Amino acid sequence: MAEFLVVFVIVLLAAKAGGEIFERLGQPAVLGELVFGILLGNLHLVGVRAAAGLAENSYLELAAELGVILLLFEVGLESDLASLLAVGRSAVAVATFGVIAPVLLGYGVTAALLPGSPWYVDLFAGATLAATSVGITARVLKDLGKTASGEGRIILGAAVVDDVLGLVLLAIVTGLTVSVAGGGHSGLSAGPILWIVAKAVLFLVVAVAGGRWIAGLILSTGARARVGGMAIVLSVCFCFAMAAAAEAVGLAPIVGAFAAGLVLNESHFAGYSRMCARDFREIVRPLTMLFTPVFFAHMGMRVDLGSFTSGRVLLLAAALTAAAIAGKQICALGVFEKGVNRLAVGLGMIPRGEVGLIFAGIGATLVVGGRPVFSPGVFSAMVLMVMVTTLVTPPLLKLVFVRQDAAEPDPVRKSPGGEAKDG
Repeated sequence: MAEFLVVFVIVLLAAKAGGEIFERLGQPAVLGELVFGILLGNLHLVGVRAAAGLAENSYLELAAELGVILLLFEVGLESDLASLLAVGRSAVAVATFGVIAPVLLGYGVTAALLPGSPWYVDLFAGATLAATSVGITARVLKDLGKTASGEGRIILGAAVVDDVLGLVLLAIVTGLTVSVAGGGHSGLSAGPILWIVAKAVLFLVVAVAGGRWIAGLILSTGARARVGGMAIVLSVCFCFAMAAAAEAVGLAPIVGAFAAGLVLNESHFAGYSRMCARDFREIVRPLTMLFTPVFFAHMGMRVDLGSFTSGRVLLLAAALTAAAIAGKQICALGVFEKGVNRLAVGLGMIPRGEVGLIFAGIGATLVVGGRPVFSPGVFSAMVLMVMVTTLVTPPLLKLVFVRQDAAEPDPVRKSPGGEAKDG
């Protein structure tokens, strides 16, 4: 226990320090948490052996797993089910193209550069490229006052659909890989894929439909309790129960955690006076602030900086990054509205952020035939791809919007008589 506590303190403080520094530099905190995790996991390269093996600490791995489950629960809380059902056709098309194109490109790149790799490695690589995290994009849109613009509405609407599609895709590739590991089948065939898709969709439908009623019953009962903290206790218990249910049916636990957050809304907390006075979505924030940075730092600790001395790894990282960016530009073909800047929409869907890291982390921990799906070199290339796509998006998006605003006609135009007339 003492060893775990010391390791947890070191990793958590390193993650928060990295997040603080990167926030001050105008970059997402998640990148700082990741970078400081990378530095912590590679101290042996400069002769510091005390930190060797920290990433393999089983208790730290458990804390990191709790962090990603709570993160997806929070993402679900911030996703509005009504908005998901009300997104326009452009948002749906953008999200759909933005998943299919990167999967195909990622599969092709990995198959070409790693010719001896099994098909499930290529498929998992494509799935990792499909994941989109628009938290960075949302912040840029807000800073530029473009949240309510045509581009902003399509990007944010597509993000919600993308979350659902990404989780279904994760369920498919994880289920197929687990089936291979268990000796179920060795080839890529339609039967298992259709079964996993049906299972994932059915789970989400049942979880959303039945989960709302169950959550209402549980939380309304807890509102009558005299002890404090029942809102957060019952909410987290509901999240963990849904995550366990997802794993029980062969899906990733984060699918259940996301579904748990998706079904909870303000009405469930009507009996809690303190929750009514503030945003109920903040209920899990203290826990995510504690455990989620540990997850990202732990992901960074798995990166082997020594692998970047290999030209093969650098080439793979460059090719994956190019495929990741190109794949999201293809999604702009799904924009049907006139007058919308398709380039801005495509750029807004580029960052992989924490979602890409989650996919990459699962690929690094799934074991088939005694080997992880993502070798250390492939995982390092994936992390580099996530970092580059996350870093390049804000400046590119700002540049496109600034140029668009500069190109728009002045609202003060000339009347036929030559007088200036307010348009």
